[in-house]
Amino acid sequence: MEKEDIQLILDNQRSFFKAGNTLDAGSRIKTLKKLRSLIIQHEQEIKDALWKDFHKPEFEVIATESRFVLKELNLAIRSLKKWSGSKMVWTPLMHFLSYSYITPQPFGQVLILSPWNYPFQLAFLPLLSALAAGNCVVLKVSQQVPHITAVMQKILARFPKELVIMINGDHAVSEYLLSYKFDYIFFTGSTKVGKYVMQKASENLIPVSLELGGKNPCVVTADARLDYAAKRIAWGKFMNAGQTCICSDYLLVDQKIKDRFLELISNEIKAFYGEDPEKSNDYARIVNTGNISRISALLDAGQIVIGGTIDHETCYVAPTVIKDIKPDDPIMQEEIFGPVLPVIVYEQFDEVYGIIEKNPKPLATYIFTQNKKLAREFLRKTQSGTAGINETVMQIASPYLPYGGVGESGLGRYHGKKSFETFSNMRSVLVKSNLLDITLRYPPYNSFKEKVLTLLMK
Repeated sequence: MEKEDIQLILDNQRSFFKAGNTLDAGSRIKTLKKLRSLIIQHEQEIKDALWKDFHKPEFEVIATESRFVLKELNLAIRSLKKWSGSKMVWTPLMHFLSYSYITPQPFGQVLILSPWNYPFQLAFLPLLSALAAGNCVVLKVSQQVPHITAVMQKILARFPKELVIMINGDHAVSEYLLSYKFDYIFFTGSTKVGKYVMQKASENLIPVSLELGGKNPCVVTADARLDYAAKRIAWGKFMNAGQTCICSDYLLVDQKIKDRFLELISNEIKAFYGEDPEKSNDYARIVNTGNISRISALLDAGQIVIGGTIDHETCYVAPTVIKDIKPDDPIMQEEIFGPVLPVIVYEQFDEVYGIIEKNPKPLATYIFTQNKKLAREFLRKTQSGTAGINETVMQIASPYLPYGGVGESGLGRYHGKKSFETFSNMRSVLVKSNLLDITLRYPPYNSFKEKVLTLLMK
């Protein structure tokens, strides 16, 4: 698409919004219902496309892509009238004969920049939220996943371009979009690119949400229910071949149970994917050869417990666990974003905090323990966007838990009602009566007015 064509679309979309076409809650609900119907209609195509793009199992498509979005759509459709209504709030006595409320107002024109790892979910979830809030949307998707991109394009072609448009293109198109004065930008991707998006947005003082990533620690204590821990960690880590920003990036395992735990997690990997995961229809592939090369370079340190097989031609990396890793090894210096799980051993629990603090604040922290006091202490002494106790990844699946990072792992929250609020200007309104006008606040001031004001502002 040429820049002149994009500019025309952007201008028409701006005019469409200014004309008030998105303000009615009833019309927004119709739009969301239409989107829901189209997703259901094209669900098999979504499954087929994600299989072609990176061998994604149908179960994972349902759980993390199509039905994940439909679940959020259903909640938005049920709740939109309530969410979009004004909410009365307390009015202090000093505002005598006034009342106050907060009313959500759409920002206007929203740019959504989505990634390739969960290409349908991470495009359509913010998209539906922006539409629910009454915005017009420009969606820029990744070029790494052409088959699912084609299906998404087919779905969104059924809507007016003035309301929502999906734009394909290279880096130059992204640059052009980032130079346009949108009213809000929502980006999901790497921390490096997120910093650049924020820099470009700051030139026009555009508010942003940044959904990034990081090195998510997962701690396994000696008193943990090890069989459950091994199963839940292996599932969360190797789903989507580890290309999940919220999965465990590395394990911190108590020395006393290290050998037993490594045996259990190896057994779980075999139970999930068989002796040769490359033959399993339940195991995804890496998105491209560039990422294969990056991941393979991380396998030099430590000792491989299971896995380690790589096929550049088929973009296959076996589910891999590596022991004898040190905090300063290269694999600990960047987010892995692949099916490789390094294991660091600790002897005293205080060592855990020192290792975690070597990295920026992550998107998630996890701990497996039956000691509730230790779990509470862990939550108090660590910082992350989300956390899980005796669980990994699943916190993202609740629309009632706002999702997002902190520090270098992200800025802003979404999912459920929080998504609607993210894409809304929560406008504060004070309404004053004209029955009378108390002169206390007006000059000239005197000691009596000061005393009264002091009492009112306690």
